[in-house]
Amino acid sequence: MTSLRTLGSSDLQVFPLALGGNVFGWTADEETSFAVLDAYTAAGGNFVDTADSYSAWIEGHKGGESETIIGRWLKARGNRSDVVIATKVSQHPQYQGLTAANIKAAADASLRRLDTDHIDLYYTHFDKPEVPVEEIIGALDELVKAGKVRHIAASNISPERLQASLDFSEREGLARYVALQPHYNLVSRDTYEGPLQDLAAREGLAAVPYFALASGFLTGKYRPGTTVESARAGSAARHLESERGQKVLTALDEIAGAHEAPVATVALAWLAAQPTVTAPISSARTVEQLPALLGVGELQLTTEEVDRLTQASA
Repeated sequence: MTSLRTLGSSDLQVFPLALGGNVFGWTADEETSFAVLDAYTAAGGNFVDTADSYSAWIEGHKGGESETIIGRWLKARGNRSDVVIATKVSQHPQYQGLTAANIKAAADASLRRLDTDHIDLYYTHFDKPEVPVEEIIGALDELVKAGKVRHIAASNISPERLQASLDFSEREGLARYVALQPHYNLVSRDTYEGPLQDLAAREGLAAVPYFALASGFLTGKYRPGTTVESARAGSAARHLESERGQKVLTALDEIAGAHEAPVATVALAWLAAQPTVTAPISSARTVEQLPALLGVGELQLTTEEVDRLTQASA
């Protein structure tokens, strides 16, 4: 069995791959979503990541579709205590922003959709600089004290705002961020490396990167002259046009061949080996896509292989 990892300074023990819930109710219907969740947990996975806004970008959707499916699955399987559920606030069409009132109302709405009495990890989805960090942390602390949220985290936030939030929590003895969800992968390193990563390391925050496979580019299925049927094909294929993207694919191919492992597993293993990273997030819209993701828990790259990928992606 793949060993679980401690999430930052929290008491949460998580699988080294967080299953992304963005596809549930979007490119995966409820039946398929249940099958993916079943297969993930059967393999030892226990960390499911969603947001209250998933999938409001689809015509006819209101947001919360992913949470609703996850809630139905948890109830049907009776396994709530075995799964770490992470969700986010600030982007739901009805619950925009990070005012104290909105955070509390959005949390209650998420709890109803998830059909649970607590959220294990609650992220601010996108920081709202017009709201003082004191108001945001104060509201999140109230949710923790009420037992509605176990731990809090941040995503899409500047180092300055993150530091100010941590300082306020420390000064006032309030709930403190334990994790950070940055945009980070082999072809997008400057979105995390530098001041934000340094801050996470200094403050003991766990990084749980999203876009871990660059919208599918790092699975290796996008190649010159190929056409991939995917809702995210455009954003993934553009990496083919860059010299860095091609260098990364070459290095991934060589290392994947040496390990007889899927390209996606190698890309995730590089990410999992980076300082502060606890569990990359990746989603599967079919059960067949899962094994390549789950393999990150078992594949150990050598120092030379990690360095080779780091150099290729520079």
